Amino acid sequence: MGFTPEELERYARHIVLREVGGTGQQRLRDAHVLVIGAGGLGAPALLYLAAAGLGRLTLVDDDTVSLSNLQRQVLFRTGDIGRPKVEAAAEALAALNPHLTLRAVPERFGAETGKALFAGVDLVIDGSDNFATRHAVNAAAVAAGVPLLSGAMSQWEAQLSLYDPARGAPCYACIFPDVPADGLVPSCAEAGIIGALPGVIGAMMALEAIKAISGAGEDLRGTLLLYDALGASMRRISVARRADCAVCG
Repeated sequence: MGFTPEELERYARHIVLREVGGTGQQRLRDAHVLVIGAGGLGAPALLYLAAAGLGRLTLVDDDTVSLSNLQRQVLFRTGDIGRPKVEAAAEALAALNPHLTLRAVPERFGAETGKALFAGVDLVIDGSDNFATRHAVNAAAVAAGVPLLSGAMSQWEAQLSLYDPARGAPCYACIFPDVPADGLVPSCAEAGIIGALPGVIGAMMALEAIKAISGAGEDLRGTLLLYDALGASMRRISVARRADCAVCG
């Protein structure tokens, strides 16, 4: 199915890119991405995915918008305080791009619900804020054979990778096999976080998703990207699958 004149104008800056073109834009329109979490990472990632012309998004989050979120979660407005995040997000994303099909799931991701959520998904983005959820999302992604973009951040630092053992890359548990004990890793509320950092990493997650779906450029399979905002530096570390991994080995 071709693009309407309105869609051609909306996505013109993508279509003229040699690496994307009409074929890549069609792939974006045909794709279904599952996003876990509409917080610091999910908020900017959702905005850029919707703007990019992604066809379908499923958003999972059980939280409500709070005043402290607004320092970094740019998807929401002051008037959204107290509303379910998935409800406020769906409204904002529909206003940005009415061509988007969005399913909002107002619940916490868990092993029991994960299998059903992964049906028909081309890629999953994990923007959750705790290790237990990240490991549950990874296990579901491995079982479904779906690539997983997972990011994490604290204070001024962040990391990002594309985990995809079905295509030779490690899974999340290959690199981070254990869930830290309670209280060992402080939350953003305890340690703090600079407000623009989630915007940087969330936008990078959207960018890597667009590349992976459209086929443009080199992706982050087998690479852990480390970003230090305070030092304005970025490093790439090669990572590999572990034969003894409890999830994908």
